[in-house]
Amino acid sequence: MESYKIFETKRKLKQYGMAVVFIGILIFGWQHPLLGYFIPLCMLLGVGMGMFWGRKWCDWYCPRGSFYDSLIQPVSAKKNIPSLFKKVHFRIGVLVLLMLIMALNLVVRWPSPSKIGLFFVTMLSATTLLGIVFAFFSHQRSWCMICPIGTLIHLIGGAKNKLKINSALCVECKLCAKVCPVQIKPYLYKGKGISPIKDKDCVKCGSCVAVCLKKALYL
Repeated sequence: MESYKIFETKRKLKQYGMAVVFIGILIFGWQHPLLGYFIPLCMLLGVGMGMFWGRKWCDWYCPRGSFYDSLIQPVSAKKNIPSLFKKVHFRIGVLVLLMLIMALNLVVRWPSPSKIGLFFVTMLSATTLLGIVFAFFSHQRSWCMICPIGTLIHLIGGAKNKLKINSALCVECKLCAKVCPVQIKPYLYKGKGISPIKDKDCVKCGSCVAVCLKKALYL
């Protein structure tokens, strides 16, 4: 378990760093709207990475995901993520709605760079507040299930770079499920020999790999 503690300490330090960046954008973006363009940049980076590595972006690379895991997790209700948030059709509906809102606002504010940037800051602030509310009543990563970028990555690259389990080594101690930030239960995917974890929302954080005493999991 000592190696797991070291692993998680390093991961948390990275998340704290990204959380500071995220808070800075939220605070200073209102005075300096051009900082709002950080949001579409993250969107492009997330989808680009997702095409090759699945939802790895959503671990500590995503500033908002890092913010939720590092600073909101301690005050989260730590309950199950709502099952509705995991349904693909619902997630696509949220994606379409938010993309329509974004497109409409970009058209209305075009061609003013500052007005467009301010819209991105406003949208980021509103959806982050909503995610905090979800955390208080359910889980700190609830928003991540319906996040437009997370949904796009789920659809485009969710099958890439899968976590795998060596079924012969797994003893179903369930430690992997306890440390998963998005509540995946890798031990349920045991089969014959080495089996891929088919859940497309795995963020490839490696926490389950680090905590597994039997070394049954690997990326």
